[in-house]
Amino acid sequence: MISSVPPRITVAIPTYNRAGLLRQTLQGLTRQNYPHDQFEILVIDNNSPDDTHAVVESFAGTRPAPRYLLETRQGLNHARNRAIAEARGAIVVFGDDDILMEPTWLAEITAPFAADTARRIGAIGGEVIPVFPDGLPPWVAEWHEPLAFRPDVGPISPRQSPMGANFALPKWVFDQVGPFHADLDRSGQSLFAGGDSEMIRRVRSAGLEVWFVPAAKVLHQMPASRTTFRYASRHAFDSARSRVMDRSAQPGALGYLLSRLVANVLKAAGFAAVALVNAVVLRTGEVKKATVRAWRSCGYIYEIMRSLFRKVGFR
Repeated sequence: MISSVPPRITVAIPTYNRAGLLRQTLQGLTRQNYPHDQFEILVIDNNSPDDTHAVVESFAGTRPAPRYLLETRQGLNHARNRAIAEARGAIVVFGDDDILMEPTWLAEITAPFAADTARRIGAIGGEVIPVFPDGLPPWVAEWHEPLAFRPDVGPISPRQSPMGANFALPKWVFDQVGPFHADLDRSGQSLFAGGDSEMIRRVRSAGLEVWFVPAAKVLHQMPASRTTFRYASRHAFDSARSRVMDRSAQPGALGYLLSRLVANVLKAAGFAAVALVNAVVLRTGEVKKATVRAWRSCGYIYEIMRSLFRKVGFR
């Protein structure tokens, strides 16, 4: 029988040096139509040098007032794990510090859990729609499509993984699969990724389903600093490295590493050639796209070589 009392929720917002955007996210959380005595807000400050603490304190009069936590171990997944340890809710909803949401967000993303008396669902994601308040350069547009897996509520395929900017897990899942992998995802200025997808893989390995709720959508703000060539290149390199780090810990890693090494050496050379040709004909946007793709392959090559050296005993 489904309880008429909605489950208690912990909303976890890890943050690093984005006080202005965080203020907008907290404003959205104060407008949620979920019963205010049934959810809490945790802001996990990962050593921000800006006025993040003051922004959180400015919401002290709201209900629920956000709880400020300082996590000194640098890294997004350290902040996520701190939230899990501190959470008082039965469900932990993770959001980025730069998202905007509708008042129905919390009710929508947690509704399947409330009906899941058999505990079959281990994670739920919502749609993530990138928005560009400072404009979107055409050359980078193809890398910023909305994340929408299906038009209705239900499970998604094993090849699909919700985005860490907008997903939720029941707290009991962490007792089964453990916390987030601290070596993956962002740390300070680095742009590592993969902690959310690695967690989703463990959830599925435990025999649990992963669902998608399109109505639980958020707008993911992408300022001008995140659409530059420098940012795109660094993100491509670091995210490629994080994929290798994740995959090298799984069975069959050696075959993966060797095959990806060959493939990415060829890709890096090919994309570099494409960039050179486009530079000759002055197609600046195509030069940037090809160079970013070449740099992603370089990230694979760099981390694969490090992984192979570790496997044969070199450090």
